[in-house]
Amino acid sequence: VPSPPRKYSHLRRPPPPLTAMAHLQLAAVAGGGRAGDDMEDVALLGSYDEEMGGAAPAGGGRGGAEEDAEAHVRVTGMTCSACTGAVEAAVSARRGVRRVAVSLLQNRARVVFDPALVKVEDIIEAIEDAGFDAEILPDSAVPQPKSQKTLSAQFRIGGMTCANCVNSVEGILKKQPGIKGAVVALATSLGEVEYDPSTISKDEIVQAIEDAGFEAAFLQSSEQDKILLGLTGIHTERDADILHDILKKMNGLREFAVNTTLSEVEIVFDPEAVGLRSIVDTIEMGSNGRFKAHVQNPYSRGASNDAHEASKMLHLLCSSLFLSIPVFFIRMICPSIPFISTLLLRHCGPFHMGDLVNWILVSIVQFVIGKRFYIAAYRALRHGSTNMDVLVVLGTTASYVYSVCALLYGAFTGFQPPIYFETSAMIITFVLFGKYLEVLAKGKTSDAIKKLVELVPATAILLLKDKEGKYVGEREIDALLVQPGDVLKVLPGSKVPSDGVVVWGTSHINESMITGESAPMPKEVSSVVIGGTINLQGILHIQATKVGSGTVLSQIISLVETAQMSKAPIQKFADYVASIFVPIVITLSILTFSVW
Repeated sequence: VPSPPRKYSHLRRPPPPLTAMAHLQLAAVAGGGRAGDDMEDVALLGSYDEEMGGAAPAGGGRGGAEEDAEAHVRVTGMTCSACTGAVEAAVSARRGVRRVAVSLLQNRARVVFDPALVKVEDIIEAIEDAGFDAEILPDSAVPQPKSQKTLSAQFRIGGMTCANCVNSVEGILKKQPGIKGAVVALATSLGEVEYDPSTISKDEIVQAIEDAGFEAAFLQSSEQDKILLGLTGIHTERDADILHDILKKMNGLREFAVNTTLSEVEIVFDPEAVGLRSIVDTIEMGSNGRFKAHVQNPYSRGASNDAHEASKMLHLLCSSLFLSIPVFFIRMICPSIPFISTLLLRHCGPFHMGDLVNWILVSIVQFVIGKRFYIAAYRALRHGSTNMDVLVVLGTTASYVYSVCALLYGAFTGFQPPIYFETSAMIITFVLFGKYLEVLAKGKTSDAIKKLVELVPATAILLLKDKEGKYVGEREIDALLVQPGDVLKVLPGSKVPSDGVVVWGTSHINESMITGESAPMPKEVSSVVIGGTINLQGILHIQATKVGSGTVLSQIISLVETAQMSKAPIQKFADYVASIFVPIVITLSILTFSVW
């Protein structure tokens, strides 16, 4: 079992809000959809406060919302939504409580209250009087600002197979305290969540998705002062201690978590006090070159996850096909071949040889290869929802159980009812084939983003200055470590590492990837250049002005991702049909069984 990452916290501050560009991108795509009336508004609408019963009432002789405090309470003993309702009712009945939100999945209650009228002990007492155990969580019951800042984060969600899964994930997320809105895209396996980081963390969002029966991983957020670094050279706890000592001595670092299992470190830092490149350089110099750090690219990780999922699904498909083909031949083809038919009709105890072979092969397909369907169906039913996995489990289990019962009945009575082992095996094989095609299709939908990401060069040539501002050398660095104000050298035939301004040299640059204009554009001192474009002739020195999510290319990628999350009206209707399809099928099946 991998050990959890060790976390070290220093001075903390509220994370920054969404950038204006992020709002502009969402509004641009959403506005285009409204103008054509054929795409839904992708902006994350609605607020958590409205869902929880509105904002705190003003007036009443109070000095304003700034005086409110917030407490996070761990509540144990809740088993269903009725329990959460009981807790909310018990706490809300206390005078001075403004808002209450209870999460069944997290076993947590978030209470906003007036500390002049009610105390934390009173809240704990109210929950215990309702029949549940409660304890205050650390770092809670602190005054809350008048307006909460929100972040927008992307998560990769695995295990979704249909629109029902999308609806389930969105429903689970929107019920979490602190989440303002959530949009999930099945084609790209991505989810975008707008949340209040002072109420819920990204780890808790990941936990909520995993509790719903899906896989989840955090990709990136609009919080610009958090970074995930990959490490090489970290093998033991002693190495982790050395890295901890190095990071602890750095100014500007507020929090970091070292994960020795994955060889990663997550760092929250003040970009005004320390730069990302300085962090990487300090790690390498402080360890005398033993540790090497590099920025983890979320898109590369996503591509690796897609490839791993496709490989895993192909392995399951081949295994199921390898076992199902003999079952199909024994049932359909072999009875027409006299020699093989005679061999299969031989008795092995009370069973025919062919039936016994079928039973063994299908049992492996049903319960070993098909185990994933049982797990997914159980998780869906546990949370009161249904999906296509429920239908697969019902259909194949009915066929398998009936065939086993018929086989045993024939063995003890001599009467041989028909058996349908091949139905169970072939259904699972065909469903796995469909899921494999679905994984491949998901990979193709993200090809556009992958190609955009590949436009950015992997490295950049940084010009080094001495104390007097004179250039004394150059150094090749990771392009993700470029900082605003850096002077970069762009050679003929290479790509521009980031958006910037030419400070020396003349050349022509191919900007067709942005403008579509095939003719090279002349560049001289003070000319603006765009990251990802190709320098054709002379050497240029450019000063970086925008890096990371602020570049033109990053904004294009963000718009493409936002557009992929939008849904046409027909797709929303299809989601609605999918949400009621499984219950209707099961109801019709029960009705047919009852009146046959």
